[in-house]
Amino acid sequence: MAKGYWVSVYPAIFDPERLTDYNELAGLAVRAGGGRVLSNFGRVVAHEAGITERVVLIEFDGFEQAVAAYESEAYQKALVALPDGFERDFRIVEGID
Repeated sequence: MAKGYWVSVYPAIFDPERLTDYNELAGLAVRAGGGRVLSNFGRVVAHEAGITERVVLIEFDGFEQAVAAYESEAYQKALVALPDGFERDFRIVEGID
């Protein structure tokens, strides 16, 4: 079964402290959904579009599991806590077996 991944890129973070509530709720939701954080707040070398802000990579055992975790009540509560004023590009992608 192909793994599933959440990929989040934040092109702009204006006030990182305002992400605290979201980060806590999202972390709980990810763990409850079986996700494993592979990258978060790490170093980034950017090419092409040149976005060097925060990149988050989370792995799930399957693509459907990744989608279900996003649609879960726990993660939907986390999204409500995501403050205005942040740019984010979020994708759920299927890995290669």
